[in-house]
Amino acid sequence: MLSSSPFLIIISAPSGTGKTTLCRALLKRDEKIRYSISVTTRSRKAEEEHGKDYYFLSDKEFDLLVENGGLLEWEEVYRYRYGTPKDKTEELLAQGYNVLFDLDIKGAVNLKRRFPDSVTVFLLPPSMAELERRITLRGRDDADNIKFRLAQAMAEMEKAKEFDYIIVNDLLDESVQKLVSIIKAERCRSLRIREIKIV
Repeated sequence: MLSSSPFLIIISAPSGTGKTTLCRALLKRDEKIRYSISVTTRSRKAEEEHGKDYYFLSDKEFDLLVENGGLLEWEEVYRYRYGTPKDKTEELLAQGYNVLFDLDIKGAVNLKRRFPDSVTVFLLPPSMAELERRITLRGRDDADNIKFRLAQAMAEMEKAKEFDYIIVNDLLDESVQKLVSIIKAERCRSLRIREIKIV
């Protein structure tokens, strides 16, 4: 029997590529993974729950976390701040869980610097036309915003090669299977093995 050390799984992608959907599907497939809930200063959407989707904080509460070293990383994205709570991540790792992160590119790079043995995965859309279709279908952005997000996506995709793995997120089931395979392989890496017990 092999016992491996828990590690961070960091998923990143341009807006609209489907990383949140992929993360939710992965969590249903693997009970050894727990999701890292970020803190944010943006307003809660009607369908969102505090403590489940995000921890929604005031600017003052966010400032206090930063000052007290309570965040592993934080970034400003589209005028709001997002961060990763330090205590929750350390608690989950201590319990032996792999911790899953759904982060923007800057946040992913910063977290990888702090946890070099993290596994980073970059999602690409099948095409720019499909990405535009997905962003438009969400119904959250006007034409100017969509144009801005597409331009941002082009710039972000240039960072893909800085990640350990790249998945083209076309068919969800195939993308989930690829991600599951990556995690299984990473758990078998000799550098992560804490104990080998043959009975």
